Amino acid sequence: MADIDRKLANGATRIDFQTDPARYRHWKLAADGDVATLTMDVDEKGSLFEGYELKLNSYDLGVDIELADALARLRFEHPAVRVVLLRSGKPRVFCAGANIRMLAGASHAHKVNFCKFTNETRNSIEDASENSGQRMICVVTGSCAGGGYELALAADHIILVDDGSSTVSLPELPLLAVLPGTGGLTRVIDKRKVRRDRADVFCTTEEGIKGKRAADWRLVDEVVPNSKLEEVVKTRAKEFAAKSSGAKDAKGIKLAPLDRKFSPDGVEYGFVSVAFDRAGRLATVTLRGPETPPPADVNAILAQGAAFWPLQIARELDDAILHIRANEFDVAAIVFKSSGEREQVAAYDALLEKHRGHWLAREVRLLWKRVLKRVDLTSRSLVAIIEPGSCFAGTLAEIVLAADRSYMLVGQLAGGNLPPAAIALTQANFGSYPMSNGLTRLESRFLDDAATVKNAQAKIGAALDAEAAEELGLVTFAYDEVDWDDEIRIFLEERASFSPDSLTGMEANLRFGGPETMETKIFARLTAWQNWIFQRPNAVGEEGALRRYGTGQKAAFDTKRV
Repeated sequence: MADIDRKLANGATRIDFQTDPARYRHWKLAADGDVATLTMDVDEKGSLFEGYELKLNSYDLGVDIELADALARLRFEHPAVRVVLLRSGKPRVFCAGANIRMLAGASHAHKVNFCKFTNETRNSIEDASENSGQRMICVVTGSCAGGGYELALAADHIILVDDGSSTVSLPELPLLAVLPGTGGLTRVIDKRKVRRDRADVFCTTEEGIKGKRAADWRLVDEVVPNSKLEEVVKTRAKEFAAKSSGAKDAKGIKLAPLDRKFSPDGVEYGFVSVAFDRAGRLATVTLRGPETPPPADVNAILAQGAAFWPLQIARELDDAILHIRANEFDVAAIVFKSSGEREQVAAYDALLEKHRGHWLAREVRLLWKRVLKRVDLTSRSLVAIIEPGSCFAGTLAEIVLAADRSYMLVGQLAGGNLPPAAIALTQANFGSYPMSNGLTRLESRFLDDAATVKNAQAKIGAALDAEAAEELGLVTFAYDEVDWDDEIRIFLEERASFSPDSLTGMEANLRFGGPETMETKIFARLTAWQNWIFQRPNAVGEEGALRRYGTGQKAAFDTKRV
């Protein structure tokens, strides 16, 4: 089957991660007081690419882009929602998982990016439950297989109808010779605490498990006869809503569409610019600080809505990173720069800190946490350049701390009239944006070195020049004008010359030191095992399981273990 990455079904030339409910083809979102219902009703003809149909509520990246958008709108547009019911709009099927024809025809890069995005989206469900008080109840009617069960696993509570045919399953290994999405395996063991031997049976049983056994094995939370299903769903929704810590009676803000301008060599947003150097295999992302002082109070923040600078730039950066991931596979390194006033950036951090108990300030910071994690998990070399005129302070300084390398100019460039480069830390750098490993980026940077983190914390609010930043360990190198251009050029040329596969492995290992969490397990396994298995002939070869699925021909496996 041909590579489908260049055959977008809608005739577009790129994958677009922006959508809104008026354009949904696969989901229905309805909010009623403190309960919302998110219904999966996939349009068979609405595939992102040509060459397959989305039968049986199966999904591709386009379906998950809509889901991610719906989840974001629940948090910002419907903050009073305390319970989300996840249901199927199809009879006799909940979700058949990732579309197999799509996987069989997709390039390797698309498959891995697809898996990464779906896992990030499922993580956002769990984040909403833990931090926004939006608990999710998944109501499984019909077959719930593969990625469909992974979606259910992200919920707080799974109700399975006991009708003799509804099942949950992770059938990828026996059917397709691939892992059950890594997040499926990890959540079954780490989250639902399913016994290892039972998990082994479950993951190798293609027809799945139903009824009482599914509940006894902890694969679901309860099994309910069809005659009592709606009564039980209503009762559980009330119970979960009563226990939720969500923002009761809060009025949301509208997430207006992003204003973007695409050109052959870049993308321009309100506060973010992306410029591509295709010969050098570089993407330069420039973040611009706020143009006005922060609003006076929470009411003024609400009035600004999606135009509130920290919210707007977070959404723009997220879209830019996803665009690079999905459409610019040849980019070797992302170079981050910034421009603006550090003091203004720090002032917005202070405003969010002052009103951290308000639902909107909380959601803006939680969005930044997710966007920064997306940056961490992007398989490109990350480089921060701190020059005169930069505004890497507080929240934006997290980009410097996320980078694999950072370079800071000592003094000024000849002919420049901007003051020497400086960075600044705020309270936001010390707990607001934990990484996937549960640590701040400073704690990850200085593992088991609390004294150094404390030294950095003592400098909150100070303008740290290149020498001070290097001494504190906040940047990799500080160079004066004599060495500046050559050192950066040599590094970027060297990076572009290395094997992208080995760089991906190295970077993924180095970025997440410290404790292992469910998140780090999911993405480490995705980077290593799923990445590897998706290239093995047993899965994607001409005689592999993915290629032969549905043809009536049995897959031919190379039986040697490696």
